Amino acid sequence: MDDGESDALCVEEARLRNESERQDGHNWKRWGPYLSERQWGTVREDYSHDGKPWWSFPHDQARSRAYRWGEDGLLGFTDRQCRLCFAIALWNGKDPILKERLFGVNGDEGNHGEDVKEEYYYLDCTPTHSYQKALYKYPQDEYPYGELVHRNQIRNRLEPELELVDLGIFDRRRYFDVVVEYAKKSPDDILIRLTIHNRGPSLASIHVLPTLWFRNTWSWGDPDEIGKPRPSLRLNDAGHIEADHYSLGRFLFQREVIPGGKDQGWLFTENESTHSFLHEAARTGRYFKDAFHRYVVNRQKDAVNRRNEGTKAAAHYRLSLRPGAKAVIRLRLTDRSAAADAGLDADFDRVFEDRIQESEEFYRRRIPADMAPEQKNIVRQAYAGLLWSKQFYQYSVRTWLRGDPTTPPVSRSEQANRNRDWPHLFNRDIISMPDKWEYPWYAAWDLAFHMIPFADLDVGFAREQLILFLREWYMHPNGQIPAYEWNFSDVNPPVHAWACWKIYKKTGHAGHRDRIFLARTFQKLLLNFTWWVNRKDRLGKHIFSGGFLGLDNIGVFDRSQPLPTGGHLHQADGTAWMGFFCANMLTMALELASENPAYADMASKFFEHYIE
Repeated sequence: MDDGESDALCVEEARLRNESERQDGHNWKRWGPYLSERQWGTVREDYSHDGKPWWSFPHDQARSRAYRWGEDGLLGFTDRQCRLCFAIALWNGKDPILKERLFGVNGDEGNHGEDVKEEYYYLDCTPTHSYQKALYKYPQDEYPYGELVHRNQIRNRLEPELELVDLGIFDRRRYFDVVVEYAKKSPDDILIRLTIHNRGPSLASIHVLPTLWFRNTWSWGDPDEIGKPRPSLRLNDAGHIEADHYSLGRFLFQREVIPGGKDQGWLFTENESTHSFLHEAARTGRYFKDAFHRYVVNRQKDAVNRRNEGTKAAAHYRLSLRPGAKAVIRLRLTDRSAAADAGLDADFDRVFEDRIQESEEFYRRRIPADMAPEQKNIVRQAYAGLLWSKQFYQYSVRTWLRGDPTTPPVSRSEQANRNRDWPHLFNRDIISMPDKWEYPWYAAWDLAFHMIPFADLDVGFAREQLILFLREWYMHPNGQIPAYEWNFSDVNPPVHAWACWKIYKKTGHAGHRDRIFLARTFQKLLLNFTWWVNRKDRLGKHIFSGGFLGLDNIGVFDRSQPLPTGGHLHQADGTAWMGFFCANMLTMALELASENPAYADMASKFFEHYIE
């Protein structure tokens, strides 16, 4: 591109600017791929006596038991507080359960730990999520849930993991390609296009259930919800769903009727746990979270609410596709205050064409033109993976430690009461995840690395993420940055200062960079540095230790725990990381001192720390 083109903002860049300036009508990031791919098996949903999340909330309970702290779904979409969620559900007529979420082996079942056992791909995404595209490959034969668990359990650590493709289920191309696309006409007008391809050699049937539901925030007695009206989904006279939420607003959800399709009606239920998971006083409902599974797979017709209302709803399509054929399903979720012209007409496809072209233009400015097409595709999908891995994450440690009011109380072990030294921690944000299935919880030092490439797409988001982990409701009063939900007190390499410096340099040309960002992060990083220097080793030799301070997570011993052999472990790598921390703080102080001499003393102090 020429210099003139580089100076002018493309459409997506203009959206980012308008959104970051909080201009009216430009809240483009209100909706996005913020829905987790696995909420079950997380620490947040664990209220067991022994503190074993994988077993207290396994995959087999996820279809029937309401989550408290989040939601999950298949290639889904939600608002930034995860109030109203959308995802797809599928059934090939052979599986024992409705496919509503990705499956994988848990941390105890896999020979290399937890591992998702599905084939899915993030294909495209813009930073404002004005356009998103992903692909899920759904087998036409029965999904081998039990075989995957059993055969991974019997493998040892020296053997490779057994993947879904190893079982031959995709042989002879007997699968569906399910392409999910989202395009925003405006910040609160989301167009959804599902394209289902039969890649197999023969006629094949599939049930497709585009599903809309409210996260269950009303069952837990949370103070913020007391006295608030319960959200609702209702079918109106025009055959569309009206969604009402006291803080999100009023939305309209429309579906397309496909010629030749069957069972093209709406299904309704409640996002509530079945009675078996509740104590007696809470067993009041008639319709439950697993209703669509029971209706479609078990053919239990009374499982759904025939009054066409609830907190979870789905359009039910039953498709029969010839070899090589495809079906397209169009849906639309839009703010009811601006829904007069909303429909599924020719304008629908034009919006998709525009957003796809805008995405092409955005990435053309970021991917070198001389790259080979294969390399460009790799980079494009890598960027898509970063953006699709943004997730709503909520965790109030103080509230969580009080237990689950909907289930019988249990006496919890010390391990089950993990993170009790972090009662101040309150998370309710969109955060970059290492992976939304295998690691659907933030890892602070992973996030620092993620923000370097993220800044090439959305430097504003990168800045916000780094600042977020230094805020008082994240950072411990003693200055420690929270590690991850399994143990916020674990010790990770101190890379946050390095990330802040790298992002600062991406905020503009020299002399025009975001010095306020640099000063804000520097001040808070002083607290974190003080916490580090107060971590005295046993012999007082300034050898920093604890946690996994090496170059990877694999060690002979768990370095956060006493050695099984007795004695103690000296870790030179921890001290090397601290030298790195000092050097970055010195660099930041010198940059700030160029316009504010008060920082010069801090630069001297970090130089002294470094040489000592």
